[in-house]
Amino acid sequence: MSAHAPADTLHELVLLARDDVAETVSDALLELEALSVSVEDADAGSDAEQALYGEPGLPAPRGAWPHSTLRALFPDEAAATAAATLLLAQDWADGVHVRAVAAVPAQDWVRLTQSQFAPVAVTGTFWIVPSWHEPPAAATHVIRLDPGLAFGTGTHPTTRMCLRWIAAHAQRWPRVLDYGCGSGILAIGAALFGARAVDAIDIDPAAVAATVANAAANGVSLRAGPPELSSGEYPLVLANILATPLKLLAPLLAAHVAPGGDLVLAGLLERQADELRETYAPWLALDVADREDGWVLMHGRRRAAGRVAS
Repeated sequence: MSAHAPADTLHELVLLARDDVAETVSDALLELEALSVSVEDADAGSDAEQALYGEPGLPAPRGAWPHSTLRALFPDEAAATAAATLLLAQDWADGVHVRAVAAVPAQDWVRLTQSQFAPVAVTGTFWIVPSWHEPPAAATHVIRLDPGLAFGTGTHPTTRMCLRWIAAHAQRWPRVLDYGCGSGILAIGAALFGARAVDAIDIDPAAVAATVANAAANGVSLRAGPPELSSGEYPLVLANILATPLKLLAPLLAAHVAPGGDLVLAGLLERQADELRETYAPWLALDVADREDGWVLMHGRRRAAGRVAS
């Protein structure tokens, strides 16, 4: 997804999901850069249709429909297909099925959605503010980012947790690596909170372009490019992806963490924490550092050079 308005045609990914995974799928689609996600009863219009909300005198309603249809908008077919592929690779996705990937008219998506988004609080003084809003009076640190115009806009718990960690541990990091930068929101946050040099990398050229544009809009300096841009060790490595790629990337990400440096991982459900802890154990000890709405942020610190393990 790029930092400019969507083209005349978007692509819709349509999924069928069981009730026990529908909410997780919706959250994951947003984390996978969906422009928007809607959920509806897959049995609507049939004899199996059920009201989600209860009525007086009737049993308590279910938390979700037995089967949900999720419709996620993406800027192009490649983005929709990539999201579906990564989603289905998750260990909880056995109750998810792809129904279609189809082109849909974009209409004036930006204006239609602007009214739905307000400034997002990371902390009491740190806010993500769309360009059409004034920052809150209490905001001392502001990231200007428009929802729907770039990957990752701060509306998802995993992004907010990463930014909270950055704000809570602010220092003049000599180098920071944002791996899988998307919109560049974490890289921008690190720069705002003291990082002297930031490398933001992504396999998607459109994400790199979005990061460059968003950094300029926020008046911060960083380098953005493909994975080959990253080199050597960093005092802080950030990766807000999903569990499966984080496991595959474990040797690479761990190798980029400098002795005594910090690794911050997000995009993880609570039940995946033990698996990630085990995967990264050969390099560093991960612990859950934050939780929100079923998602967790994990943090580990690489042993300083010369330190003997206890």
